[in-house]
Amino acid sequence: MSTAERGAWVLGVDSGGSGLRVALARVGDDGAGPRHRRHGEVVEAEAVRTGPAGIDAEHLLAQVLPAAGALLAGAGAEGVDAVCVGAAGMATLGGQLRAELPGAFRERLGARRVALAADAVTAYAGALGVRPGAVVAGGTGMIALGTDLRAWRRADGWGHLLGDCGGGAWIGRAGLEAALRAHDGRTGGSPALLARAEAVFGPVAGLPGQLYPKAERPAVLGSFAPEVAACAAGGAGDPVALGILERAAEEIAASAEAVCPAAEGAEVALTGGLFRLGEPLLAPLRAALARRLPAASVVPAGGGPLDGALLIAAGLTGGGRDLPHDPALLHVPV
Repeated sequence: MSTAERGAWVLGVDSGGSGLRVALARVGDDGAGPRHRRHGEVVEAEAVRTGPAGIDAEHLLAQVLPAAGALLAGAGAEGVDAVCVGAAGMATLGGQLRAELPGAFRERLGARRVALAADAVTAYAGALGVRPGAVVAGGTGMIALGTDLRAWRRADGWGHLLGDCGGGAWIGRAGLEAALRAHDGRTGGSPALLARAEAVFGPVAGLPGQLYPKAERPAVLGSFAPEVAACAAGGAGDPVALGILERAAEEIAASAEAVCPAAEGAEVALTGGLFRLGEPLLAPLRAALARRLPAASVVPAGGGPLDGALLIAAGLTGGGRDLPHDPALLHVPV
């Protein structure tokens, strides 16, 4: 990243729906950043609460500060030079974090600089570092983020009711709709997906009761995405399941196209659990990206969001080129 201050200790935090991870790293003597110099990691299984005021800053601090203390004690360090927190929902629900975390980290950890980032930004930094391009982060949801290193462009990430097109919940919902169509005898149904749905959820007439009242509805929908992929891969492949994944690939590629810089040689990386669905999704996605972004290169993600948080924190300790600051996506208080 940047030419960072040698020997600086930095803290990275990755907060998402499945819990929270905290890592401590030391900026390398070669100025290359902390990607391979991590000194420890703590995993908290409890996700940070979200309330009427947004993401709960006190709850996040109650998990991060003890974890940071344990990591610092293990490394024989007294404090950190910089902290980067990447959190799901930061862009729209991070007001309390932006108000409270910088002061708390300065007071409790000695941090001179703090960055508060959307999880898509830390995913970008972990996947591509400080290079122009686009990153598609896919899991239950789906968001694409791109930059020319002057400004950010975002596509989708609007949640399972308004968007996240091509993501796990989107694929799972489409698969369950095809199952219900087969159950009803309507066109567009898939007996193979109906059988999978009944194996997972029981009689499909009971699906509304298992979905509509639940706050974790996106995760329940997303849990069916691997079943859609299995149907697409099995034997000759169920044509309805194959069609769902082909449409998902087009949606993902359209979001990548919307944010990718036009420059020749821009890179596109895919990150997140969605792409573990394998070739039934990846094959049509590669084809769609080649059609839409013929000048871009699809590259493997270099690391994950926690790597990205550490990379951003390391950049705060020295000069050099950095990812664009943004009030919602990458907030760095002066």
